[in-house]
Amino acid sequence: MKHKGNKFEHEQQRNYELMRAYRNALAQAFGHIRLDEVLAITVNTPASRFWVSAERAMVVVARMYKGDTLVDMRPQKREMFREIFKRVGQLRKQMPTTPLLHIVEMVVAQPAPKFYITPQSAKVIICRIRRRKHAKK
Repeated sequence: MKHKGNKFEHEQQRNYELMRAYRNALAQAFGHIRLDEVLAITVNTPASRFWVSAERAMVVVARMYKGDTLVDMRPQKREMFREIFKRVGQLRKQMPTTPLLHIVEMVVAQPAPKFYITPQSAKVIICRIRRRKHAKK
């Protein structure tokens, strides 16, 4: 679990991509814009990578190999780690001698099918980005 004060190493890149997806979803909206629909489209937009560190993914993948079903995890994160686990399993078959950490690093750097966050989380992140941008002006 993340502790207060921890910084996500790919936060800037994630924020950039999230804002780009948000702006694209806004541009595609016709007539009356419903924020909840725009945010739902935004979070389901493909991302350039999985937004998790390789170290954290390694810990969770190791738990999954030991039989952990991740019931204590939020649904979006659980779905993300299951996708990572599936891809790790496929790569392990192709490269059985490669260390697990290297395989996990390769997988988290692959394109992800979506952001794996809730629309509400996206709203909070987007508002934070916009607030920081306005504070700099």
